[in-house]
Amino acid sequence: MDLILITLSGFFILLGIAGSFLPVIPGPLTSWLGLFILRFSPSIQIENRFLILCFCLALFIFLLDNIIPVLGAKKFGGGRGSTIGSSLGIILGILFLGPFGLIIGPFCGAFLGELYMNQNNRKGALKAAFGALIGFLTGVFLKFIISVAFAFYFVKILWEFST
Repeated sequence: MDLILITLSGFFILLGIAGSFLPVIPGPLTSWLGLFILRFSPSIQIENRFLILCFCLALFIFLLDNIIPVLGAKKFGGGRGSTIGSSLGIILGILFLGPFGLIIGPFCGAFLGELYMNQNNRKGALKAAFGALIGFLTGVFLKFIISVAFAFYFVKILWEFST
């Protein structure tokens, strides 16, 4: 039973790290789910207080990740078009360009989305795209750091379990 729960937990931890880059998977929350699953292993002890704290942190980062790109685009003069375009751009960018789509997709999507909403303002659309990209990369960085921290804790627990 321990092996099944550890394997499932590890899967969710890795999926959470991947979710830091993929907008369809909530990275930190998925990694937290891995820790939560590990909690049910009879041989491994994780404090409830720690799980609650980790959940609150993962939820905060999840909410913040939805706000940061909008704030970045707005700070640089963008609006709804750049935000929606950035989200679509990352999905299409990853599908067609692989890892390079993580950078190119949100930028091009925000630019095209803002240009679509404000058709005569290319300079403003470029500025908003840059802001959306900075916001997106900030969110990715935060999600990645938290997911890797959860993975580190997972490895630490398994190390203590094996000794």
